[in-house]
Amino acid sequence: MLETYTEKAGARLREKQRILSVAAGREKADLVFKNARYVNVFSNEICRADIALAQGQIAGIGRYSGRQEIDASEKIILPGFLDAHVHLESSLLLPGAFAGAVLPHGTTTVIADPHEIANVMGTAGIQYMLEATQGLPVDVRFMLPSCVPATPLDEAGAVLDAGELEPFYAHPRVQGLGEMMDYPGILEGKARTLEKVVDAQAHGMRIDGHAPDLAPHALNAYVAAGIYSDHECHDLEDAMQKLRRGQFIMIREGTAARNLEALSPLLCQQYAQRCMFCTDDCHVNEVRARGHIDHILRRAIALGADPVAAVKAASFNAAQYFGLNDRGAIAPGYRADLVMIDDFESLKVERVWIKGQLWAQDGVARDFTPPAVSPGLERHARDTFHLKQLSAEDFAHSGPLGVIGMMGGEITTLDAGCARDIDLNQDILKIALVERHSNTGHIGLGFLKGYGLRAGAVATSIAHDAHNIVAVGENEADIAAAVNCVAELGGGIVVLRDGNVLAQLALPVAGLMSDGACAKVDEELALAKKAARALGVSDGIDPFMTLSFMALPVIPALRLTTRGVFDVRQGKMV
Repeated sequence: MLETYTEKAGARLREKQRILSVAAGREKADLVFKNARYVNVFSNEICRADIALAQGQIAGIGRYSGRQEIDASEKIILPGFLDAHVHLESSLLLPGAFAGAVLPHGTTTVIADPHEIANVMGTAGIQYMLEATQGLPVDVRFMLPSCVPATPLDEAGAVLDAGELEPFYAHPRVQGLGEMMDYPGILEGKARTLEKVVDAQAHGMRIDGHAPDLAPHALNAYVAAGIYSDHECHDLEDAMQKLRRGQFIMIREGTAARNLEALSPLLCQQYAQRCMFCTDDCHVNEVRARGHIDHILRRAIALGADPVAAVKAASFNAAQYFGLNDRGAIAPGYRADLVMIDDFESLKVERVWIKGQLWAQDGVARDFTPPAVSPGLERHARDTFHLKQLSAEDFAHSGPLGVIGMMGGEITTLDAGCARDIDLNQDILKIALVERHSNTGHIGLGFLKGYGLRAGAVATSIAHDAHNIVAVGENEADIAAAVNCVAELGGGIVVLRDGNVLAQLALPVAGLMSDGACAKVDEELALAKKAARALGVSDGIDPFMTLSFMALPVIPALRLTTRGVFDVRQGKMV
C-alpha cells in the first residue's frame, strides 16, 4: 500500500514539475493556441496571448512554443461550459449518449441531480447513475436527490431519508444536496426534511433550491435554512427577491420551461456574478437542433447581455458555486477544458478540448465506450412496471373534477375551476395518473385545459417526479390503451388514436431512458411529437415534457396526483 501511494505521489510530483517547467518557458508546451483571443473571467475583458497547455492543464499565458501549435488569431477561446442543474434522465438518453450529444456544444462539466431515477429505484438509481457516468469525457458531478418522493402525496418507487443519502457524500463526484422542492417541509421545520439539510451542511456541501414565488417571510425562512440557489425563477421580480436574500440564480432554458428572456436583465455588471446557466429538463432533440449551454449563451448575447458576463454565467460562476476551483477559467493552473468559437454572433462551437485533449470538432464528438453498469443494477432498472391491464372503465368518474390550466412556455399552471365532462369546444380533456411501481391500482383523475388535443390520447412514464404513468385524452378507451402500451414497452411515450399506435418511443431503463443511439432516439421522439401535433397539441406546449410536469405537486397552482387534483397553494385536494 505504501509503495502504491509512493508511486502515485511520485507521478503527481513529476506532473507538477513538468507543468511548472512549461509555465517558466524551460520546456515546450504540449499544445499552444497561438495569438488567441480569450475571455478573461477575472479581469472581465477579452485578452490576446498564447495559451500554453501541459499535462491537461493551462500552464501559462503569454508567449510560448509547443510541440503542437494552433493558429487561433481569428478565433475566440472560452472556458468549457458547465450546466449548473440538469437531470440526465430527461434527455431520454443513457448518460454515455448524453455526453456524446452535449460534447460538441462545448459542455465539459454537468451538475446532475438523479432524482428521476431515484424516485423509481431509490439508492440503486443513484448508484446506477454513478456507475454509468464513471470516466465519461464530460465530467458528471452529482447533487443528491433531496425529495424522494417530492411530497408525501406522491407514490414513488422509493422513499429516501437522510440516512440513505448520507453515505453518498463520501463519493468524490458528489457536490451536495439537490433541489429542495419540499419547501413546506422547510418552512414548517419538519425534522425529516431538515435532517437532509443539516447533513449536507455538516459535510460542507451546497444545497440547491426549488421554490417558485414564495412570499417574503417564507422566502426568508427558506434561505435561512441554508439553501443557496434557485432555478425556478420565471420572472425578474421573483429572481430579484431571491438574489437580494443571497441566493444564486440559475437561469434555465430547457424544453418546457424557458426563463432566459425574462431573466436576461440579470446578466449585467451589477448582478451577473450571481447567475449561472442550466438546462434542467431538456430533450435530446432540443440539444441536437439548437445546442446546449452554447444555445443559452448565444441567446443571452443576442438579447443584449455583455459577452464576457454571459460567458462567466456559462462557466466560471457555476464552477465557483460548486467548489470546482480547477475549472471555468483560462488561467495558469486551471484544467484545460476549452472551447473554440468563431465569434460571439453565431457562436459556432468549432472544437472542444477536455483536459487538453481534443474531444469534439465540427459538431462531432470522438468515439468513446461508456462504462458498464453492474448486472444487478441493470436488471433492476429494466423491471420497474408493476400494474394490471386497464380498461376504459378504470378511467370513468362521477361528479365534477378539477381543471388544470396549462400555460404555454411555462410549467406553472392555473386553477381553471371544475368540469364534469370532456369538452373539446372548451379544450377540456381528461387527464389521468396511474400508479405503476407497486400495483396499488390507484388512478388519479382530473381535467386538463390548454393542451389542445382533438382526438386520441398521449401517455408517458415520465411524470415528474414519482414517474407514474400520466395520460391525457379525449376518450377513456384511448387513454386506457395508451397507458397499457406504455406498460408493455417497459416505459416510454405513446401517441394513439382509436386504439391504434401512431408513434411511440420505448424507454426501458427505469421507464425514463432509451438504450438506443442518440440519432435514433431523436428521430423517434420527433415522430412522436409530430403525431401529437397532428392530433392538435397546442403550440408552446411540449407534448411530453410539459405534460410530465402536470404530475409534480410542488409547483403552483393545480397538479394531478394518483389520488386526484391537488391545489398546491392551498395544500389540499380539489
